[in-house]
Amino acid sequence: MERIRIIESKNYVDQQVEIAGWVANKRSSGKIAFLELRDGSAYFQGIVLKNKVGEELFDLATHLTQETSVIITGTIQEDTRSNFGYEIHIETIDVVGESVDYPITPKEHGTDFLMDNRHLWLRSSKQHAIMLVRNEMIRATYEFFNKEGFVNIDSPILTAVAGENTTDLFHIDYFEDDAYLAQTGQLHAEAGALAFGKVFTFGPTFRAEKSKTRRHLTEFWMVEPEMAFATQDESLEVQEQYVAYLVQSVLDNCDYALDVLERDKELLKKYTQLPFPRISYDDAIELLQKNDFDVEWGVDFGSPEETFIANQYEQPVFILNYPKEIKPFYMPLHPDRDDVVLCADLIAPEGYGEVIGGSQRESDFETLKQNIIDFGLDAEDYDWYLDLRRFGSVTTSGFGLGLERAVTWITGTKHIRESIPFPRLLNRLTP
Repeated sequence: MERIRIIESKNYVDQQVEIAGWVANKRSSGKIAFLELRDGSAYFQGIVLKNKVGEELFDLATHLTQETSVIITGTIQEDTRSNFGYEIHIETIDVVGESVDYPITPKEHGTDFLMDNRHLWLRSSKQHAIMLVRNEMIRATYEFFNKEGFVNIDSPILTAVAGENTTDLFHIDYFEDDAYLAQTGQLHAEAGALAFGKVFTFGPTFRAEKSKTRRHLTEFWMVEPEMAFATQDESLEVQEQYVAYLVQSVLDNCDYALDVLERDKELLKKYTQLPFPRISYDDAIELLQKNDFDVEWGVDFGSPEETFIANQYEQPVFILNYPKEIKPFYMPLHPDRDDVVLCADLIAPEGYGEVIGGSQRESDFETLKQNIIDFGLDAEDYDWYLDLRRFGSVTTSGFGLGLERAVTWITGTKHIRESIPFPRLLNRLTP
């Protein structure tokens, strides 16, 4: 008998199959038992009819405990009453591993309790669906950049210098030297771009920012493409194409997960329509001031400001050319101004905030060196990075997409901590 996964049920209607999985929940009456089954691919219902299986098997079914692992056989049937559309009429049950006093029951639990049991909470239908979407977005990322001719390179996690802001670095002792957990793979991606033309890094990054907002993690994953001979405008086109590709891939391949999450698919479809709108930082400040926000030119935007700006559009929106003083040392001045740099943030709709930050990179050796010094950094520490301007410098552009922020937005999840299997927060290092 063929063993299948639950998600494949539509291909086996009226056929006898075997499924290996777990009992997520159950209920029963005198003559019929309903088992909610999961196997890692999906959830669906198993039906046990007493008059079909006999007293002994029916008694076993009614006494199965939550999260007991089982191997069952039965016949797949269509089930038009459920969102999934299929169920299995069970004929045999073999218990593999019993589960006693499983801590996460169908009742309501507090967030701290669920986070303490994150290793088990991942089994729940919503968390499972979020991870399926995350997985699809990772798959689609590699597919998109491979199609576009990018080479994947791995940037180091241990670094000797800051890639962004020195105030949010995690310091570690590295034999006789000081080292830091990488804030970004960008600087090394720039080296890769000058070797391969177009590259992307994808890996964990770390920020020691003491923030407790629903948008922040201390460890998160970044997708960071870098392109040689590319302007900021060309980078913006890649960014919007990539984001639209992610959303469309989720729509195409995560139908079940989106249904579980009750995500509005028609709304997601709007996010695949290109081009995305663009607004300058100057115009954004003017818009906010006209709507009674207490903001002055030169400040960075927080969540209320980003949400208001995004709400003016039905798609993600680029905010262009932020003030020089609030952006990193590697961003070049706008060709017509000395107070703003060539950069952009992509703000997601529905209040999810920034999902991409990107810029053109300063290509002039002397200017970049002075920027490093003005930023309060030691130019000698960045000598290898300055080599990229010494030896065949070109215009390069790139960006970074925070995977967890994008997952949170596309799944419609309220808090970023649910967008990664094991979140690391200001006050959480386990499980």
